[in-house]
Amino acid sequence: MTDPTYSGGPNIAMKVPPAQWDATVAFYRDTLHLEEIDNPYGGLESIGFVFGANRLWIDKVPTMSQAEVWLQIVTPDAGDAAIHLQQHGVTRCDEIEDLGQTTSFWISSPASVVHLVADGPN
Repeated sequence: MTDPTYSGGPNIAMKVPPAQWDATVAFYRDTLHLEEIDNPYGGLESIGFVFGANRLWIDKVPTMSQAEVWLQIVTPDAGDAAIHLQQHGVTRCDEIEDLGQTTSFWISSPASVVHLVADGPN
């Protein structure tokens, strides 16, 4: 197996505690005037914004005590990527958010930044 290729995905998620959510949304919507986009994902209370070539999702998460930024990584084959990352000692953290029946999965970088690894073009 050759090493998979990776690239940054289009989604950035900001997981925000409920006490900070309204002010955070207002900052991006009312102060920065970023274009709001519809949330096709459902589930979480989430608002999306056009963020250059990316989409910034601000998710209200009752179990969070401080905000975190999560990034998306895309790869042509998430199955191959899972094997490659495991061989390189990368920590999987699928328990942080249920993705349902999908080949996507969660990892953590050495700096504890959460990444969604998903199939996609890169």
